[in-house]
Amino acid sequence: MKVEEQDYQSIIEKVWPKLKKKHLYPEIPMPRVKGTADSKEGEEDETEGVGLEMKAKQMTISGRFVSRMKDKMPEQRVIEALLDHGLSHYTFCPWDFHTHLMLYAEAKKVTDDKRLAKQVANYFIDVIADTHCVKKRDTEIPDLHRHLKKGTVEEVITSLYQKIWGLDLGISPSKQSLQGHEDIVRRLARIPYLDRPRWGESIKKFARSIKPLLIEEQREKEAQGGKGEQNPQGDHDLNHYSNEEIDQGLRDYAKQTMALSEFKEMVEDFSDELKEMGYGMEGGMGRGPGNPIDADVLFYMKLAENYSIPLKKLPLNEKGSLHPHSHSPWEIGSPYQDVDIWTSFGKIMPGITQVWTKKEGKGRGKTEGSPDCLIAIDSSGSMINPRKSLSYAVLGAACATNAYLQNNAKVAVYNFSDAPMGGKDILDYTDRREDLYRVLCKYFGGGTALDLEDLMPLIRGRKSLDFFIITDMKITNLESLIGFFGQIQNRVTAVHIGDNPYAARFEKAFEKKKNISIYTVKRKEDIPHIVLGRIRDYFNPTQIKNS
Repeated sequence: MKVEEQDYQSIIEKVWPKLKKKHLYPEIPMPRVKGTADSKEGEEDETEGVGLEMKAKQMTISGRFVSRMKDKMPEQRVIEALLDHGLSHYTFCPWDFHTHLMLYAEAKKVTDDKRLAKQVANYFIDVIADTHCVKKRDTEIPDLHRHLKKGTVEEVITSLYQKIWGLDLGISPSKQSLQGHEDIVRRLARIPYLDRPRWGESIKKFARSIKPLLIEEQREKEAQGGKGEQNPQGDHDLNHYSNEEIDQGLRDYAKQTMALSEFKEMVEDFSDELKEMGYGMEGGMGRGPGNPIDADVLFYMKLAENYSIPLKKLPLNEKGSLHPHSHSPWEIGSPYQDVDIWTSFGKIMPGITQVWTKKEGKGRGKTEGSPDCLIAIDSSGSMINPRKSLSYAVLGAACATNAYLQNNAKVAVYNFSDAPMGGKDILDYTDRREDLYRVLCKYFGGGTALDLEDLMPLIRGRKSLDFFIITDMKITNLESLIGFFGQIQNRVTAVHIGDNPYAARFEKAFEKKKNISIYTVKRKEDIPHIVLGRIRDYFNPTQIKNS
C-alpha cells in the first residue's frame, strides 16, 4: 500500500467507530482505500470522478478522488461525507435489494426505458439517503455537495438540496445552466422523500420531472463521444448486494407482484449484471459468467420459496441389524474388528484368539424417513401456460417439490398432455431443483391423457413413495387411471380443478380409499388456498379430504 493510501486508511480506521455509532452499528466491514493521486494515467479510467464504490457491503474510497478534493475541503471530512452517504444507503434507502427493484420498476413505468429507469432510481436513492443523513445526523455531506463538480442534472439536484435542506450549497438561482429548470426544482421539492410508504408514488413524480434532463444529458454525452460527468458518490447496481441479498430480493419481489410478466421483465432488464456476476438459479452464485437465466423458471423458484410446507415423515422398514451370536477360531485373514478380546486373553494367536460370528436379527425395525415423491402435472390446453401467466398448478407442485428436497428426498416429474401421442416429459428421481422446475414449467397445450406404462417404472419397488397429481380431470382414459390408483397402496394427493363429470367420477371411485386425499377447486384462483394452505393434510393423510 502506498504512503497516501496508508494515510487515508488510517483516517478511516480513526473515524469508523464514530460513524458506525452514528448509524446505529450496521453490519458492514471496515471500508478500504484504493488508488492515489499519483496513480498511473488510465489506471482508474472506469471510476474517474467516482469517490465511493460499494460491492457486497464492502465500501471502497477512491484515494485519487480524495486527493483531488483536498484543496477544497480536508481529507477527513471528504472521507466522512462519502462514508455517511454509503452507510445511509444500507441503513435507510434502498435498505435492501427488494426495495431497489421496486423503485426501479416504478421508475420504468414512467420512463419506459431501462437505462433511464436505472438513472432515475440512482438519483432518487441518493436524494433520500443524503436527505435522511442531513436531517437525522451530523454530517459533512452538504459541504461535499458544495464542492463537487456538477453537470446540469447534478446542479438541479443540488438546487433541490438547497430548498429541502435549507442550506446554501453555492447554487445561485440566476445561474445560466439553471435557467428554465426552476419549475423542475419546485416540483422535486414537493416530494416527501423521507416518507417510506410513499416511495413508489414519489419516484414516479421524481421520474416525470427529471426525465427530460436525463434525455438531454444523454444527447450531450453522445455528442461528446459518450463521455460525461459520473456520479461522484457511485452508481447503484447489483454489485452493491451480496449473493444472499439478491436471492432474498428476488424472492420478495416475486411474492409482492405475483405476476410472471413483471418479474420476467425485471430479470431481463438486469440480465447482463446477473450474468456478469455468475448468478445461479439454484440459489446464490456459481453458474459462471455468460450462462443464460430462465426467468420463467426463476419466478416459480423464488415464489415457491416463500411458502414453507412441513413434510410428515413416514415409518420406513429397515432390515434387522447384525449382532454377535457365537464364537469361532480366529484365522489369518479374519477381520481384527471382530476379535473378542475378553475370551482371547488379549492375544492374537491361532488356536487361542476367538472372533465373533454375527447373525442378522429376525425383527424388521422401523425408522422415520422422508419418502420420494412422483409429481404428475397436467399441461393440456385447458390448463394455464406457466410461461405466460402465473400457474397455481405449477406453484403448488413447486412447493411440494421444495418440501421433499428440503427433507433429503428425491422427486420425479411426469408432465403430461396427450401422453400416448408424445405430449409428455418425464424426469427421473433427482434432487436438482432447476431440472425439476424446468419440467414442471413445460407446456404442451394439447389433449389430456396419461400413458400408464410411463408411470410403472417410476413406481415399481417404491412402497414408501408419495404420489401428487394436479389436473382438471378431463382425462380421456380416466377409467384406466382410476384402476391404477385403486391398485397401489402409496399415499396419493389429487388436486382437480372445477366441477365436471370426470371429477365426480374420480371422487366417487375413491370414497373409501384412506390412502388417497382429494381436493376439489372450483376456480383456478382457489388453488393457492388448497395447495398452499390445506396441503398440510396431504402430508398427514389419514382419510379422504373432500373440499
